[in-house]
Amino acid sequence: MKTTTSRRSKVTKSPKSKANRSGTSESLALKISLGSILQRYFCEYLVSQRDLSQNTIASYRDTFRLLLEFLKLRYRIQPDRVCVEDLDAPHALAFLDDLERRRGNTVRSRNARRAALRCFLRYAAASEPQLLPVAQRVLAIPAKRFERASVSYLTREQMQAILDSPDVTTFSGRRDRVLLLLLYNTGARASEIAGLQIQDVSLESRGSVCIRGKGRKNRSMPLWQKTVRLLRSWLKELDSAPDSPLLPNIHGQRLTRYGIAQRLQYTVQRAVSEEPSLQSLRISPHLIRHTTAMHLLQSGVDLSVIAMWLGHESTQTTHQYLDADLESKKRALACLEPPCVGKSSRPRDDDIVHFLKGL
Repeated sequence: MKTTTSRRSKVTKSPKSKANRSGTSESLALKISLGSILQRYFCEYLVSQRDLSQNTIASYRDTFRLLLEFLKLRYRIQPDRVCVEDLDAPHALAFLDDLERRRGNTVRSRNARRAALRCFLRYAAASEPQLLPVAQRVLAIPAKRFERASVSYLTREQMQAILDSPDVTTFSGRRDRVLLLLLYNTGARASEIAGLQIQDVSLESRGSVCIRGKGRKNRSMPLWQKTVRLLRSWLKELDSAPDSPLLPNIHGQRLTRYGIAQRLQYTVQRAVSEEPSLQSLRISPHLIRHTTAMHLLQSGVDLSVIAMWLGHESTQTTHQYLDADLESKKRALACLEPPCVGKSSRPRDDDIVHFLKGL
């Protein structure tokens, strides 16, 4: 009987000991500082191991700056006291919802912030296995679906009004004219234009510019002769150092994406007097990129060439411009002969009702 009792006592103690060990490991996991893992994630993983671009790292950095600000405002958690427990699924969902409601971010931006959180948590769970339960719950949060709006673009008259608006009697005006013409000529992203250096421009022969695209994919873009002439005149005003910014601000530093958007808005305000239709439009550097793509498509350029022009990895991304081009759809419909629609021999509903009432 003593032996049986001792065996039973061992059996009953075993689950408790496992539960205690599990609880201890989980409590340790929840007390792991976010700051220590975050520093290793950025310095060792993103920079040293993956060697990501500055724009990608900046996007991930901004996600965690917003997250720490949210935790401080909503839950009164100071940034230096944030632990892994504070990145659980309820808090992550509350942060993503706050981006939409309070900050007014689009669903695309929300999904981009979610992707940054997922990337970090996968790294955290791999480096600290005890964080896996917390990470899995956040990784299970799905991307939010959204309706894809039709691509907007400017007409040739609207685009020309914007190009003609900068005041070329000032340094900023001459720079803005080069900026806008390069945006329209190349269809480049604002970040790609902002990163241009003097050495990226080749004005020999027909002229071209080297664009450093997403994913470290460089592409060489041809330039109109008008763009070449404007660049030749512009380069005479700049520092001759090859690594100097092609489009500097008033301090000699390169323009940021925000600075480019600001200069575009200022130019559009000047252009409204000549083209009133611009007043009701929301114009951004990316809209000019869409405009370049649509004008190429309307000029008969093949879709695969436009994909190469814009730096798209797949033509599936470029198909959105084909969907938005109503004129090409009208031309396609004109090639289809409409059917002959004669007068129907079937009685109308009114006649049938009249017949039934007369029975």
